[in-house]
Amino acid sequence: MKNKVELLAPAGNYEAFVGAVNAGADAVYLGGDRFGARAYADNFTADEICRALHTAHFLGKKIYLTVNTLIKETELGELCGWLAPFYEAGLDGVIVQDIGALCRIRENFPDLDLHASTQMTLTGADGAAFLKQFGVTRVVPARELSLAEVREMRARTGLEIECFIHGAMCYCYSGQCLFSSILGGRSGNRGRCAQPCRLPYRICMGEKSAAAPEYPLSLKDMCTIEYIPRLIEAGIDSFKIEGRMKRPEYAAGVTTIYRKYIDLYEEAGPEGYRVAKEDMDRLRSLYIRSEVQTGYYERHNGREMITPGKPGYTGSSRQLLDEIRARYLQKASDRRPVRLHGVFQIGQPAVLKLTDADGVSASASGGTVEEAKNRPLQREEIARQLVKTGNSLIEAAACDIDMDDGVFLPVSALNELRREGIAAYERARIAAFGLFPAGQRVSGNYMPPKDRLTKSVKDSVTHLSGSAGQTKEPAESGEPRTDILVSTADQLAAAAEHPCRRIYIESDLFMEKPEEIRAFLRAHDNREYYLALPRILRRRDEEYLHNLAACIPDNVGGFLIRNYEAAAFVGKLEGSYAVVPDANLYVFNRDSLRFWARYGGECTLPYELNGRECRALTGQAHEIHIAAALIVYGRIPLMLSANCLRKTAGHCLLDSGRSGPDVAVDRAPAAPVRLRDRYGADFPVETNCQHCYNVIYNSVPYSLHRQQAEVRRVGADIWRYDFTTESGEDCRLILSGSGFPYEKYTAGHFKRGVE
Repeated sequence: MKNKVELLAPAGNYEAFVGAVNAGADAVYLGGDRFGARAYADNFTADEICRALHTAHFLGKKIYLTVNTLIKETELGELCGWLAPFYEAGLDGVIVQDIGALCRIRENFPDLDLHASTQMTLTGADGAAFLKQFGVTRVVPARELSLAEVREMRARTGLEIECFIHGAMCYCYSGQCLFSSILGGRSGNRGRCAQPCRLPYRICMGEKSAAAPEYPLSLKDMCTIEYIPRLIEAGIDSFKIEGRMKRPEYAAGVTTIYRKYIDLYEEAGPEGYRVAKEDMDRLRSLYIRSEVQTGYYERHNGREMITPGKPGYTGSSRQLLDEIRARYLQKASDRRPVRLHGVFQIGQPAVLKLTDADGVSASASGGTVEEAKNRPLQREEIARQLVKTGNSLIEAAACDIDMDDGVFLPVSALNELRREGIAAYERARIAAFGLFPAGQRVSGNYMPPKDRLTKSVKDSVTHLSGSAGQTKEPAESGEPRTDILVSTADQLAAAAEHPCRRIYIESDLFMEKPEEIRAFLRAHDNREYYLALPRILRRRDEEYLHNLAACIPDNVGGFLIRNYEAAAFVGKLEGSYAVVPDANLYVFNRDSLRFWARYGGECTLPYELNGRECRALTGQAHEIHIAAALIVYGRIPLMLSANCLRKTAGHCLLDSGRSGPDVAVDRAPAAPVRLRDRYGADFPVETNCQHCYNVIYNSVPYSLHRQQAEVRRVGADIWRYDFTTESGEDCRLILSGSGFPYEKYTAGHFKRGVE
């Protein structure tokens, strides 16, 4: 019989934690003062986290700590020391984005559950299974997955699955957004998103503005209360409510309604499941942005998911908030009634036994009972001291005393006996739930070795096929080599004229005309060729990948990958292929370098590191013989979305029959899509109908052509040029250095970096 689904509530501060627990949450996720993706929430102090862990465990509930940001090398060394007291206090799990942090936590806390954050953009069972090798026990998949895809991930991997069921929705696949970072310097990957998706934009088709919502990137909030039976039957293990940035009243108010209806389903089944109108109205009134929708569980995208007007939160009635506050926030957690039994025999240690109605019991012994020389203790005096349970989690339901006549024990000894007895009972109660009491785990090894991969990761990894022997030594001449990424045939022709080391060909370009491109590669075989796999891979892409695997050219030596599904795909191929992680897989620190080293010996430096940080990471890469590639030109992908701006504007090519997932995409007839902001800047949009996703690129190209001295100081082995919207002639100009075809450009974070 399936275990009851877990209801997981957010807590931005201790008050919200109390409210969520009182409202019926089975578990709470929260962040500390470091490493969390909600930098502007109140968050918890270290003492508050330990206090919350003890309280939650006593009540049979769990706490998961968010470590769901990218972690720089200068910070990574502090991570395990920061986690250690929470681990020792019984922490139930940690939610992680950074692959280097995941490996380091696995090494130092091998029995701590690792949850892959939705920021890791897991979109399929193969990607989830890939991470399972490294100790991941639970996956928070991309919110864009359908219910069928979630069900398949659960069935094929055996991993716990945690899915969002209520709250705000990002337009972008989580972990794939650089919009706030590049335009405003506030990185969503570092917990500081400025929410540019909630601003007004116009969708332009060719030279015309399309009739579309004024806020085309702002999704309606998710509310799945009516879908609960289907979500439970899909095998989801944990229902997650979004909202660590929202008020405590929100967390408690939403939690209590979902608690009610999860319990209703468990009691009455799908036949008796009905959502009362007044409960739906209460949900709608609790900080909902405009309107609600049910997320992606039964749709891939659509205009109906977009907010029709300005996406501000509607106010909640003061009466409702006061009611929630009084009922859940101002009320202390229920104290457990316990029967106390004290035994006081002269010449023996005093004993206190505590027992509850479930039969959980614990004992403590204290000082030796003496014979009274003057006034002996009375039974009532002893009981009065023992029932003073104070701020503990229990209350004395009864107190029985067995005692000799004429006994004496100092009041201080009675108080100490009571404290020891309560502590022993609380530990026993926590253990009865199968949870870790504080102090049970001792983490003596939380200063990680600096110069070796974790043994636990080494022992558990399944190598990608043929990865052994594929490591590339960094350039010894000091002169960087050139790699070029192309997405059109004209760009490929221009790249072939340049004396580069390697050309990355978008696999979609190859699959459009595989025989023509295969012939082209044979005619220009004086360099390396790799295929760049799609930015998102879903279940719908299985046939595409099957067809690709059947026709990989002989002179393709590896793959540029943008997701863990791609890593798993390469691992299943016959033959020997190297793997290069692209910038969006975020090699941010030494441990992430080591993670990818086994798969090809190269990495791509991410956009969010500045030149100084890139230089330090390149130096660390060279220490372990990894080549580092620095992108020196390209259009930065700001957003990667399952929703489609072309469809939002009413011009879906799939609906019109002009394209489809199983046929070659005819890009030429469709007018190009641009997103225009309130300042008149145009952002090119790739509407990828082959895989049904959008890529919103920056309004100006990224180029380091005027930063030559600084770029050389980075020491990267490879300078990479990424071509997306450029003509063949533009590519030639950029590669030759004889001219730059654009008046405006940006150096991104190369100088400023992100906090």
